[in-house]
Amino acid sequence: MGIFSKIFSGGKKLDYVLALDIGTEVVKALVFRIDKDGKKGVVIGVGRARQKMGNMQSGAISDISGVIVSAREAIEIAKEKSGVKKIKNAVVGIAGELVKGITTTVHYERVRPEVKIDLPELKNIIEKVQQKAYERIRKQLAWETNQEGIDVKLINAAISNVSIDGYQITNPLGFQGRDVSISVFNAYAPMIHLGAVETIADELGIALISIVAEPYAVARSVGYEGEFDFGAIFIDIGGGTTDIAVVRNGGLEGTKMFALGGRSFTKRLAREAGISFEEAEDLKIKYSERKLDKGTTAKIEEILQNDCDVWLSGVELSLEEFAETDLLPSRILLCGGGSALPGIKKALASSGWTKKLSFSKTPEINFLQPRDVVDIIDSTQELFSPQDVTPMGLATLVLDFVNEERVMAGILKRAMNNIDK
Repeated sequence: MGIFSKIFSGGKKLDYVLALDIGTEVVKALVFRIDKDGKKGVVIGVGRARQKMGNMQSGAISDISGVIVSAREAIEIAKEKSGVKKIKNAVVGIAGELVKGITTTVHYERVRPEVKIDLPELKNIIEKVQQKAYERIRKQLAWETNQEGIDVKLINAAISNVSIDGYQITNPLGFQGRDVSISVFNAYAPMIHLGAVETIADELGIALISIVAEPYAVARSVGYEGEFDFGAIFIDIGGGTTDIAVVRNGGLEGTKMFALGGRSFTKRLAREAGISFEEAEDLKIKYSERKLDKGTTAKIEEILQNDCDVWLSGVELSLEEFAETDLLPSRILLCGGGSALPGIKKALASSGWTKKLSFSKTPEINFLQPRDVVDIIDSTQELFSPQDVTPMGLATLVLDFVNEERVMAGILKRAMNNIDK
């Protein structure tokens, strides 16, 4: 996190930034500029390059040199379209089953409730939250992988809820009260994944502003901060994984990922139809875009039905933990290239699986579109589908970094630094 101070302090201006989404199927690169007041980002160049089969595995990088080739191609296309010859700084998305996002809450009883909360006291509370979260995630990864002492690093953090004596607020500084409750969302990733991204960035000659957990970026992209009644389930279906983020009562509660995405559907179609993977991918895209005749459409729907059912089981399992504590939000927002498959929305619209979980009411399913991403303006007219939301979400986080003058965010950043040491 120390790079923030190098980039954003001392009057140094950040003009052009690269948002790089290293997807399983396609690498997406956005070149955008930040306006004078730092409030908006304007996309001026878009580049896409297809990955080779062995480059990614379950959303994680498996061939560094292969990803470098694809990423460089996407970046060069974006730079050429933008007219920007050199870009120094980038934000890069990361996914994979071992990228974990959890919300940890600490309840703190103050000895002197009549005294107003000041900076040292708030910093002390948040550091307790972060230490508790770090220990919790290490135990979870050890249990999942059957390996002790996995080296993980905190990559993203956001304060999701603050209340004093049961009263919900946005900033506790200056408030009095006895019982303080602070919830912080933290995203962690294994060092092996982060090291691969850092190696790629070095080879590409770009400085990392941040490595971001992609479900975190997607959930933050719609700008619900301060809306205490906002709730939604974000589902980003990529080529290798499905990433889920749950926002409840205006706070990001956690993220889940499982290794089933669009590539699995393509493999099934290739196997059943007796065609190559490339031919199956082309056929799947035409099916998703409703460009096939009724007979072919019906046959493909039948072939992919079982995989849609398995995928839905993964969603259900991912949401079970969230359903244990409170009612699930009734708004489901889809994005990612895999979300275009007709069977995905149809599966989510079925009533069987929702009855097993505690939804506040029957879920309403919609697609996230680029226009839903706050503070990012597309001047290229090339961002038009749900698969473009993730790289745009990465861009919105850069704006957060530029404008990170809020006291709470500053304290949280320092607490993150202390945990990493």
